[in-house]
Amino acid sequence: MTASVHAAHLAQLNVATLLHPLDDSRMPPFVEMLDPVNTAADGAPGFVWRLVEDGGADATALRPAGEHVIVNLTVWETQEALWDFTYRSGHLEVLRRRREWFERHVEAHLVLWWIPAGHLPTVGEALERLADLRANGPSPRAFTFASSYTADEAPQHLRAAPQGQP
Repeated sequence: MTASVHAAHLAQLNVATLLHPLDDSRMPPFVEMLDPVNTAADGAPGFVWRLVEDGGADATALRPAGEHVIVNLTVWETQEALWDFTYRSGHLEVLRRRREWFERHVEAHLVLWWIPAGHLPTVGEALERLADLRANGPSPRAFTFASSYTADEAPQHLRAAPQGQP
């Protein structure tokens, strides 16, 4: 985790439902992009942290949202840093080709929320924020790029999950 001068960081979760298992003959183009994209994220300005499987290089083997659903959980210093990485880096190629590998989601598949700097969100916390967005729409507690809120607009939501909760 990188050091930061920001009091709040932006957490991000996105989920993607695989069209095929990762070891399927149609998936190598996606799998081959994982390491370069993750390495680029790790070195991107404003990057703080990303979820990885214990002993792994990524989180693709973790399936907390379903057997065919992969998750990406990251923390960034600012929304602008996340935006720049997502849409102004090699990550954009993965986005452009996502329909080759993932189902089109009918409901929200990306959620953003503010956390105290230094807090690392759990997968349970992230999935709860996504469920909140799906159930209630965008709010300072759970939002998207298109309906964003600043950390100043979310002070009552700017707290870590209580100890012992997923």
